[in-house]
Amino acid sequence: MTQHIFVTGTDTEVGKTRISVGLIKVLQQQGLRVAAMKPVASGCEWQDGQLQNEDALALSQQADIKLPYSQVNPYAFEPAIAPHLAAEQVGETISLTVIESHFAAMQLQADTVVVEGAGGWLVPLNDQQTIADLAKALNLTVVLVVAIKLGCINHALLTVQGITDSGLTLVGWVANDFLDDSQSTAIIQSLKQRIAAPCLGIVPRLAEDEDASAYLTL
Repeated sequence: MTQHIFVTGTDTEVGKTRISVGLIKVLQQQGLRVAAMKPVASGCEWQDGQLQNEDALALSQQADIKLPYSQVNPYAFEPAIAPHLAAEQVGETISLTVIESHFAAMQLQADTVVVEGAGGWLVPLNDQQTIADLAKALNLTVVLVVAIKLGCINHALLTVQGITDSGLTLVGWVANDFLDDSQSTAIIQSLKQRIAAPCLGIVPRLAEDEDASAYLTL
């Protein structure tokens, strides 16, 4: 049975969307029909009468299963801040039950669903729950995107530990190389020695519209 995938990162702005879009394309090349979801997004802009997020739109555009924007991204907030704070500003509470309902409907239409998180693993969604709780509620296997830069070894290993403590399976991690110099090789090798899950790819610094799928395996 094909597993659905939750993509998380060591922090915000580490390339989760680029890697998620690349993974969708890899899955499509394997003959699978893929749906995509960005359950929670901050920093959205008004388009066509609703708040929309460029990351959610990128995922939706690559996916085979074309769904209403409100299903792909049920919680869209204008302030570019942590989701729970953005929700508080507009008097809204993020509900995992709502997200689970949208995800369940997607599962019926697709061979696999790629779900992109927000920020890092323990970013709060409300007063009690985090991104980790969202991944657990959907019972997804996890892919971790590591931004290769100063400090990433600590961030990556702490996130791996958090995923393990959540009881979920880390199926692999992706090195998204922000340095693109001689330090990168040593950092990536250090991570390979310390993370039991396989490295699914090393993605060099790419142009904004360049495809990452050629550097990924799944």
